[in-house]
Amino acid sequence: MAAGKGRKLVIVESPAKAKTIAGYLGGDFEVEASVGHIRDLPNPSELPADMKKGPFGKFAVDVDNGFEPYYVVDPDKKKKVAELKRLLKDASELYLATDEDREGEAIAWHLLEALKPRVPVKRMVFHEITREAIQRAVNDTREIDTAMVDAQETRRILDRLYGYEVSPVLWRKVRQGLSAGRVQSVATRMVVERERERMAFVRSSYWDIEGDFTPDSASQQFTARLSSVDGTRVATGRDFADDGRLTGKGVVHLDEALATRIAEACLPLTARVTDVQEKPYTRRPSAPFTTSTLQQEASRKLRMSSKNAMRVAQRLYENGYITYMRTDSTTLSDAAMTAARSQARDMYGAEYVPDSPRRYEKKVKNAQEAHEAIRPAGDRFRSPAQVAGSLRGEEFALYELIWKRTVASQMADARGSTATVKLAVDTAIEGAQSVEFSASGTVITFKGFLAAYEEGRDDEAAAKADAAAEERRLPKLSAGVPLEVVRAEADGHETSPPARYTEATLVKAMEERGIGRPSTYAATIGTIQDRGYVFNKGQALVPTWLAFAVTRLLEEHFGNLVDYEFTASMEEDLDRIANGDEGRVEWLKRFYFGEEATSAAGLRSLVEDLGEIDAKEISTIPIGDGIVVRVGRYGPYVEEVVPAGVDLATGEVADGAEVPANPRRATITDDIAPDEMTPEMARELLEVAADDGKVLGKDPETGRDIVARAGRYGPYVTEVIEDDDAAADRPKAKKAAKVKPRTASLFKDMELATLTIDDALKLLSLPRVVGADAEGVEITAQNGRYGPYLKKGTDSRSLTTEQQLFDITLEEALAIYAQPKQRGRAAATPPLKELGADPVSGKPVVVKDGRFGPYVTDGETNATLRKDDDPASITPERGYELLAEKRAKGPTTRKRAVKNTAKKTAKKTTTRTTKKAATKKA
Repeated sequence: MAAGKGRKLVIVESPAKAKTIAGYLGGDFEVEASVGHIRDLPNPSELPADMKKGPFGKFAVDVDNGFEPYYVVDPDKKKKVAELKRLLKDASELYLATDEDREGEAIAWHLLEALKPRVPVKRMVFHEITREAIQRAVNDTREIDTAMVDAQETRRILDRLYGYEVSPVLWRKVRQGLSAGRVQSVATRMVVERERERMAFVRSSYWDIEGDFTPDSASQQFTARLSSVDGTRVATGRDFADDGRLTGKGVVHLDEALATRIAEACLPLTARVTDVQEKPYTRRPSAPFTTSTLQQEASRKLRMSSKNAMRVAQRLYENGYITYMRTDSTTLSDAAMTAARSQARDMYGAEYVPDSPRRYEKKVKNAQEAHEAIRPAGDRFRSPAQVAGSLRGEEFALYELIWKRTVASQMADARGSTATVKLAVDTAIEGAQSVEFSASGTVITFKGFLAAYEEGRDDEAAAKADAAAEERRLPKLSAGVPLEVVRAEADGHETSPPARYTEATLVKAMEERGIGRPSTYAATIGTIQDRGYVFNKGQALVPTWLAFAVTRLLEEHFGNLVDYEFTASMEEDLDRIANGDEGRVEWLKRFYFGEEATSAAGLRSLVEDLGEIDAKEISTIPIGDGIVVRVGRYGPYVEEVVPAGVDLATGEVADGAEVPANPRRATITDDIAPDEMTPEMARELLEVAADDGKVLGKDPETGRDIVARAGRYGPYVTEVIEDDDAAADRPKAKKAAKVKPRTASLFKDMELATLTIDDALKLLSLPRVVGADAEGVEITAQNGRYGPYLKKGTDSRSLTTEQQLFDITLEEALAIYAQPKQRGRAAATPPLKELGADPVSGKPVVVKDGRFGPYVTDGETNATLRKDDDPASITPERGYELLAEKRAKGPTTRKRAVKNTAKKTAKKTTTRTTKKAATKKA
């Protein structure tokens, strides 16, 4: 619908946001969505031909003339820009209402540059989408903050220079198609370093004793642990270094034998209380959510990925349920504190609310955003019960989490008491004549904020232990009281390697180091997963061997670029630019060209002066015992650099040992984590790989050798065709044609080590002719990429087991073909979920399972679900949003057409202009 004469045009980023805001502004306003950024730096290949050899040809940035960027309208946004221009012609004013952060400010500036409005322009900002907030924002506008735009532009150019200079080095020395990035490479390094710690870790065992004690048979029994022997503290896990050495000073390291002797000696004896201490217990509530803490709690409590948590939070914000979700501030407005305190008082009682509001002013390192903490929107919060009718699934769960955290942040401390008891037992055994046990327990007498919310813990085992301690009650005891030893058992433990990062703990670590920003955490984790540097094993993030190779190259040749302090300082510099304290051009010059005053090298000289990089060496990771892992073109593999039987120190060969001319190698499958690849496992793989390429025997019909191999996609058998053999099989006129050897994959229940020549010949005999139908059409049994199947002409039918390939009879095959084919239109499956009528088309929207995965459709527009969209729990609002985004992009065009469009658009689009007063006041 076109804007009427005199109506005011408001532009936001997303269709959902536009719909919500339009409902609050009334008929004098037309609200439209830009659907994110409309302009960006093009890929150099998309530049017009006359520009490819000019100063913009390498980066689409002229590094020699003030780092001038060359922007083009995204081809997918050309239709959207034309629509916005049409609406602007009839508008009396333009309101740019994008988010109030660097990215949002830059989107507003690009809209201004592309639309070139001739009407007054106002920058409209708000932190929540409620009627009151939107109406306040309309009446309190400002100009575009060009310093914030400069900071975002600097970040964009920085990332372009970093990626386009460093990534080609990775292509040449590690593997084609890899990428490097200012934040993603550092995040990858963090995950790799944690895995290195796990690989270097040496497990150590230690023992203590757990016992049950009671003052008398009628009293409460409680559990205590051995804490000291003859006055010396018993060693625990924290007393051991990663290499297994005992580093704790003045501790006794119990082994199983001594621990068992002490336990047996204690059982018939009587313990006595030597000390009782009791002190008050107080626990304060956690601060309201920032972006990072929201992602951490959503991961711990809701098992949401960072990307999905932000996606759900975005929908809640755009639909007016929460405040802006990209923030590192823990501050609450006065109105929000009043709302939280009022709700806590109404729900839990006046004693649960402190006399004065709690203020959380402290921000994290390098805090950037000027928003509030993430909280329920409005001056009066809607409780979970009040939104239950409009929110479902993940949206309701996340809103409830935010509501609980916000309300709890304004509630009273939890209070109670903690008691610690020490017990002594005189065993009179050699080496442990007197032992001491200790126990502690906490009693919560006033729950305070715990009545509403308790923050989760990353270490689940520690969290359970703490919870058990808080619930443990000790009997009333005093010094000198005798205790019966009811049970005493030796208890063995093993030290644990450092825990791998989860998405939640990686976000926390990045925030603590000042790396990245609230708006980038989720995207960074998604990027390192998509690039193949990290994969998930349960909740844990595990680096691939590829990540090891890339990280090593960057550490050795681009050390500053993956240095944690240097990366954090870049974030600080971007903050300085955003605050107007530093110039964009000067900073980029120092980063790219270096600084003469300090002799600091810039990015360009680092790349130009790399020298020789041994690609094989940089992709080699030693794992011990003369075995290394190498990252090859087709994936990682283990290689025996020094064969078994050779002394690693002297190089001497043991009697009977053979040193082969070519080292043994074995492929590493994707399910083996780097810390699991021990020398012992590697040798097992090498032994299995010894069967790779072994000759099983000859085919009696052809006389060719039949070989079993372990391929990248699984074990298989094949026949060996020698050159003269192949030539004999070819007519002279077709000598150029090459005979393709027969090949067959092993069945799932077959192993290379036990495969026989008979098994191999049976596999190579496929496809098998089962017979012919009444019309003489041949039916064959074949093994394909998706499993065993029958084929008759062009009609294929799946089989249930691989053995059927050899066993199925003609009668059984005909019976299968007599049944209707279960695919295509005849076997159309019902929708996975119905979402209701689309607000734009008015047609019913459903979720379906397609050839390329689940998607939403209203019968006219199809939109594929994103990685984190669950077909079972997707909300109607999310479905409508995906369809709106797809409509905004317009029909998919061929790549060639896109390039042509980009070229034409580039010629029409001006380069970056000086950001003078970009807005006008009415």
